[in-house]
Amino acid sequence: MERRDDPREAVELPPPRTPGPAPRPSPEVAHDLHWARDLRGAVRCSALLLAPLLLIDHAAGTLTGPRVLLWTGLGALLLLVLYPVRVAVGEGWLSTRGLLGTRRVRTDHLVSVRCLDGVGQRLVLRDTSGARVEIDPRLLVANPALWHRLAEDARGSALRGSLVCGTTALRRVSERVDDEAARAVFKLSGLD
Repeated sequence: MERRDDPREAVELPPPRTPGPAPRPSPEVAHDLHWARDLRGAVRCSALLLAPLLLIDHAAGTLTGPRVLLWTGLGALLLLVLYPVRVAVGEGWLSTRGLLGTRRVRTDHLVSVRCLDGVGQRLVLRDTSGARVEIDPRLLVANPALWHRLAEDARGSALRGSLVCGTTALRRVSERVDDEAARAVFKLSGLD
């Protein structure tokens, strides 16, 4: 892989995919390591809601077909709410895949990175083509490989001058990642 001397040089888009077998993921692609665990947790919570509802209704003698459908629908609704988004980051891109589809943003052409505060903190990434992705910053803290890939591309965007808003939000996430790494080192060494 050759390096570019001028960071402002335009990056070429990859060629469009051709029909055929799906390409294997590149070893340079970082995935959320905790996604499967989070999915199991969402299924477990849904089951822990559904089972008592069915048992209580059965014990009361009021369990009927429509009530089973009602309770099952309620459990399925909870699963939809808790379903985790799958995040992957590769060289120059970040994608999120949820129940409603896949969103992708070019991290090597970022325009802004904003942190939305509220009940659930979100990091909003926008690129030069207008694509937008929202992710939980805790996901980056828990997966340093995701953060490293994103931070490297964001630095490239800043060098090119396309990243006009968001260095503060990125610095905050970087500090959280560093703090978590330091805590892990202290915990492993027995100094915590």
